[in-house]
Amino acid sequence: MIASLEGLSVMVTGASKGIGKGIASGFASAGAKVLVVARSEASAAAAVEEIVSAGGIANHYCADVSNRTDMKAAVARCVELYGGLDVLCANAGIFPSADLESMTDDQWDEVMNTNLKGTFVSVQTCLPELKKSQAGRVVVTSSITGPITGFPGWSHYGASKSAQLGFIRTAAIELGKYQITINAVMPGNIITEGLENMGQEYLEQTAASIPLKKLGSTEDIANAAMFLASREAGYVTGQTIVVDGGQVLPESLEAME
Repeated sequence: MIASLEGLSVMVTGASKGIGKGIASGFASAGAKVLVVARSEASAAAAVEEIVSAGGIANHYCADVSNRTDMKAAVARCVELYGGLDVLCANAGIFPSADLESMTDDQWDEVMNTNLKGTFVSVQTCLPELKKSQAGRVVVTSSITGPITGFPGWSHYGASKSAQLGFIRTAAIELGKYQITINAVMPGNIITEGLENMGQEYLEQTAASIPLKKLGSTEDIANAAMFLASREAGYVTGQTIVVDGGQVLPESLEAME
């Protein structure tokens, strides 16, 4: 547990399930006050119930991260509940599969609107409150897919995740004058509902190609996000942390033998 997170107000987008829920739960366990932001009322409420049952402080707000009106209202709700906003975890993302040859403009735009525009809108709408904080932090959930690796059917997803990293590097320069840091976590294969849907054979093959011989957990990503949001990481900005068990390191499967 990172003690400097206690009492901070944290907004986590896309936090009703998967990595986002893991990040929200991690911050709550460290004593932060969490606002779970997601599109699904039922899923967001269930995530909050789980966090509160574990002893954490959490509420939820339904919003589409690509909608500026929604996100302004989410920020206002966070301020109403907790008196301000210290940390934004811009985690919301989608990854519907579509091969490049048949991908439609609508499929491309859907991913870009949520993953890339959603990051931009989230940061911009949270900025007025982050500027008031003594601990202003932004943590973006990117991915190894796009910046480092590729996967068939995810050219739009990979492009959006690479673009997020370009975004944080210039944002870090612009936000530095406010003492706000912005960094990104790049997860590898993390056990979530979405990954489990890939099938048991995929899970086993992937684990076999990772030097640590296992898939990651949402807690692994939460730990990285919490570090980047902490006082201890106050001199780190515009950077990325790959959390993948070493997956991107081997040149080939022979390197694992």
